[in-house]
Amino acid sequence: PASLPLSVLFQHSAKSLILFDAFPKSIFHFLVLPRVTESSLTVSELASLKSLLKCDKDKAKEVILALKEDAAALKQDIEAEMMQRYGFKWGIWTGFHAAPSMEHLHLHVLSADLCSEKMKKKKHYNSFHPKLGFFLDIDEVLSWFDADPGFFSSMAKLKASEYEPILKEDLSCFRCHSHQKNMPTLNAHLQEDWNKLEKK
Repeated sequence: PASLPLSVLFQHSAKSLILFDAFPKSIFHFLVLPRVTESSLTVSELASLKSLLKCDKDKAKEVILALKEDAAALKQDIEAEMMQRYGFKWGIWTGFHAAPSMEHLHLHVLSADLCSEKMKKKKHYNSFHPKLGFFLDIDEVLSWFDADPGFFSSMAKLKASEYEPILKEDLSCFRCHSHQKNMPTLNAHLQEDWNKLEKK
């Protein structure tokens, strides 16, 4: 943590680093990364959710539960900032990308608005759309560990070829499911929705 500037590092714990997302896709957007220590899994084992799920199941679950714990504390910080800045709280999503673009396991914690000037491409939006399947809620991933071993094995494969087509699907509002013809139209629609929420 000492090597990271405050513009990058939000906070840290014994088990994780919490970073400001460099290209936030919502009003609030953070990454929670497991720290690599002598007692933890290796860098290669922590490269992604896929590599983690190939490890010992108990160790893998322990890593995800630690991320969830630090994400829960982060969520309280975000909600406090929401209240201070906007006077109300709205939803917060916590999950992984099925086929991430960045190496090293990271959990996304972001506000449920997807309003950001960094939201420029269809793949950006579809990767966070909560209903399309590319964004895996952390509780859904944790449920795999308690499921039938065969189900766990099939889900843990996380084949990019199965998930990447989702990024090309037609644009639709995650709230009202209305079809949007392009990113500028979608961004305007999402901002209008959020403005109504704020006003209400």
